[in-house]
Amino acid sequence: MNSQRTPPGTGGQPMHQSVLLDSAVDYLVGDPGGRYVDGTFGRGGHSRLILERLSAAGQLLGIDKDPEAVGFGEALAQQDDRFSISHASFADIASVIDQQGWSEVNGVLLDLGVSSPQLDDANRGFSFMRDGPLDMRMNPLQAPSAAEWLNSAGEKEIADVIWRYGEEKFSRRIARSVVAQRQDEPLATTRQLAELVSAAVPKKDKHKHPATRTFQAVRIFINRELEDLELGLRAAVDRLAPGGRLVVISFHSLEDRIVKRYMRDLARGPQLPRGVPVKAVDTESPYQLIGKAMKAEFNEISDNVRARSAVMRVLERRLGHAGESQPEGETV
Repeated sequence: MNSQRTPPGTGGQPMHQSVLLDSAVDYLVGDPGGRYVDGTFGRGGHSRLILERLSAAGQLLGIDKDPEAVGFGEALAQQDDRFSISHASFADIASVIDQQGWSEVNGVLLDLGVSSPQLDDANRGFSFMRDGPLDMRMNPLQAPSAAEWLNSAGEKEIADVIWRYGEEKFSRRIARSVVAQRQDEPLATTRQLAELVSAAVPKKDKHKHPATRTFQAVRIFINRELEDLELGLRAAVDRLAPGGRLVVISFHSLEDRIVKRYMRDLARGPQLPRGVPVKAVDTESPYQLIGKAMKAEFNEISDNVRARSAVMRVLERRLGHAGESQPEGETV
């Protein structure tokens, strides 16, 4: 949901209402003079609050694969020289940090999934609620679009994608309908796909549109969202300075499952068989979980219904861990 505020740098358009805004930034920014990465810039809601928390010495790098989001980031960069924006996926966070000339950072924020502006723009093709081109690409410069893939992929591949990324139990029925439909007329619009899925699903959920899982699955597949998440998590953790934090906000169970397991396994450290003659300190992980999984409060959900499924998790690289080298000179 969009708020009605139109801060500088948004081109007069309402600003995307970032979920868990204050909580995420509170956990992220520990050193006002540090270097931070907003790996999913969007419309800059988190970035603007991060900049408010930073001192004159602090620096913030924004990353987004959506050219429209990058345009908003460039406008912000013109207003604040502590900020810069890169057109990339957060899967490439290591190389983007290298391009900045940084060796490590004090915090990385990832706000996953599709943003409200992307959902609300019918021309982007993300929503079954608005008729538009069946596109779904976060980066329209990359191929294929959802329509191109659905009109060319095999029936089994389509069914597998809808099952794996949408957990849709009628995936085979839907895939069969897609293949039959395209023999008469290629799929071209979101309405076509939504109506096709609705007709193919025999049992409807009272509280969920029958096309919800299929649209989610196709979007995740087209944008390589889970693959990028796994790569991005590893790269972000590798670049955290001692005391630095990784803050991740996810919106569906597939994302959160990956984040939860990755952070849990890092925090647990190596699991050695009993009886191995090593000291506990030698197997202690250099990472620790900060708090438990956090969700939006009732008031935020009332203002922004899309916050109801948000889950935030935080991982910290320990200061002064036995296996960590101490930073030299000024804190990054």
